[in-house]
Amino acid sequence: MKWHEILVRYGEITTKGRNRNQFINRLRDNLKSTFKDLEGMKIRLERDRLYINSPSDDDMNALIERLPDVFGIQSFSPVAECATDLEAMKALGKEIVADLNYEGKSFKVNVKRSYKKFELETYELNRVIASHVLSELPGMTVEMKNPDIELRVEVREEATYMSVDVIPGAAGLPVGSNGKALLLLSGGIDSPVAAYLMMKRGVTVEAIHFFSPPFTSDQSLGKVKELSQIVSKFGGKIRLHVIPFTEIQQTIQQAVPKNVTMTTTRRLMMQVADLVREETKCKALVTGENLGQVASQTLDSLAAINAVTNTPILRPLITYDKLEIIDIAQKIGTYETSIIPFEDCCTVFTPANPKTKPRIEKMEYYESFTDFDEMIAKAVRNREIHDFPKKEVKADFDDLL
Repeated sequence: MKWHEILVRYGEITTKGRNRNQFINRLRDNLKSTFKDLEGMKIRLERDRLYINSPSDDDMNALIERLPDVFGIQSFSPVAECATDLEAMKALGKEIVADLNYEGKSFKVNVKRSYKKFELETYELNRVIASHVLSELPGMTVEMKNPDIELRVEVREEATYMSVDVIPGAAGLPVGSNGKALLLLSGGIDSPVAAYLMMKRGVTVEAIHFFSPPFTSDQSLGKVKELSQIVSKFGGKIRLHVIPFTEIQQTIQQAVPKNVTMTTTRRLMMQVADLVREETKCKALVTGENLGQVASQTLDSLAAINAVTNTPILRPLITYDKLEIIDIAQKIGTYETSIIPFEDCCTVFTPANPKTKPRIEKMEYYESFTDFDEMIAKAVRNREIHDFPKKEVKADFDDLL
């Protein structure tokens, strides 16, 4: 099927008031960035929708395939074009429906007659097109309310436009319309899902990963880079900050009792992340923590971790069931990468009996005997930075799959 353009519906953006155009312009800019490889693509803005077209059939097919991953789009419909001529309309209506699995389905034609000088009135044109399609493609029934197939026809003077599919979008708000936050990205199942959910609310995400060689391998870092690449397809560039964390982790093992090493590790991670957040002008920190999932995610543990910073810490997964998180990970394509069994710096040093109710004053007391400040500053200075998406990422662990 040759499509003329794609009609994009905004969804939540339409609830905005005077600042609506800021969200629409952000969506337009994100589309230009996401589809910069489609050189012929053009975008036309209207108040409650926008239109995308390209002279290339391959580009149009690529748009239809990739648009569901762009936040800020409620739904979209590929639109076909014909001359404003009754026979051309009948032929195009049949061609569009014939491409569908139409047998046994209910059917309706919905005409919008913008060109009032056209020879037939709206009701009559509805009847003529519907009769032609039903007679040429037997097996459908007429249903005026909630049909399985609704052929939408808009008659204009210069041409007539038809669509039938309403393809769901990613919904939410355009990435970048709601500020920037720094995500603690571990390489597990949860943190990439947290990134996805924050992006859905319009937040630009930068990521920070704590790398502890030789206890964690280059393959584990490759996994995190691959996750960054996957998440970046949802309309936002991701900058990954890789923190050398070995010295700090080894010092923690000697500085505090074994049962609170994980709590101290998380507290120092937050302090490192807060320095990077300040440098990158992010407004908040984001984690994939989930209440009660592990010892470091009890309310007492989270309170002890929060105590090292006044920066807002956003936890979009805090109330999610683990199976719900897995469902989202599978939907967005991160699950299979996340479950590849390479250790991260948290799991390598997990104590046998971690404390689930650490007290803030005790944590401050244990940590007061060691000067972590210079180690933290050094780790921030020596970090590596990687930008995504990249044109091609060949993961270091590909040969092990």
